[in-house]
Amino acid sequence: MQTGPIPTVRAARTDDAPQICELLNTIDTIEIGAPETDLHTVEADLTHSEVDLAQDSWLAFDGDRLVAYALVWSDSGGERVDIDHYVLPDHQAAGERLLELAGERCRGMARDNGATRAVVHLHLNQRPTIDTGILVRRGWHTVRRYQVMVRDLTPHQEPLPEPPAGVTLRACTDEADRRRAHALVEETFAEHFDHQPRTYAQWLDDIDAARLDWSLVWIASTPDTGDAAVLLSRNDRAGMGWVRNLGVVKAARGRGIGGHLLRHAFGVYAALGRDRLGLGVDTLNETGALRLYEAHGMRMHYAVDTWEVTLPVSGH
Repeated sequence: MQTGPIPTVRAARTDDAPQICELLNTIDTIEIGAPETDLHTVEADLTHSEVDLAQDSWLAFDGDRLVAYALVWSDSGGERVDIDHYVLPDHQAAGERLLELAGERCRGMARDNGATRAVVHLHLNQRPTIDTGILVRRGWHTVRRYQVMVRDLTPHQEPLPEPPAGVTLRACTDEADRRRAHALVEETFAEHFDHQPRTYAQWLDDIDAARLDWSLVWIASTPDTGDAAVLLSRNDRAGMGWVRNLGVVKAARGRGIGGHLLRHAFGVYAALGRDRLGLGVDTLNETGALRLYEAHGMRMHYAVDTWEVTLPVSGH
């Protein structure tokens, strides 16, 4: 446990990204055994158009050493607010201080959205570096569990699959198809836990579209349903290729389209020389996504819990 004075706290700046990335990778190594945070991911968070670093971010330092980091944002337009929070194990007082500051900002965001309360979510490794007793004492509780799943690939030796009868794939290489990909993500994820509707412009910002290789985003179509499914993947992570979204419209489910898109991604990423492909899945997903991924050889890499707290907003 930390001893001595609570470290210095200030807002983050964009030029803090390398130091924040180093902190996150230290925590990755503690929690999952290896560093898996890329600098560009941190930079994208710090430069997101809906984040005001002066109000929405905090860094805690012990001397020159960064020991805790928090960021808040609200893309719901209402009561739902999110926190990212990271702290080194021996600096729990700093972590709790940032949690307190972030909570106050969440109240303000919800108030600005016209809500009477802030319903705040925080995603943490199931064995996090923060002392979860701090969260429990402050009224937090777990509401969901996600799994980060991976499949090992044999570079250059994974064949592309034959599509189910009548199914065709196309990459999203033009603006019209990118807009279709967004519409399919919104449709297929609309009923998923914690999905927040996003406009096309907001979605492009969220996915850091400037860095996205659109040839690795595919739409599947069938003669009877038209555009039926989308898989959005990205190849800019150092540790593995990543599937951000895989969704199939209700009318086309149960026909092997999701599995085909997944196997297609395995083949494409192996051809690119990748040896691993990963994704995140809600373990309570009612579409059976977890079973689909397990059936295609994916295994759990680590688990993430969603913690929730409800904070009343003053003035209501």
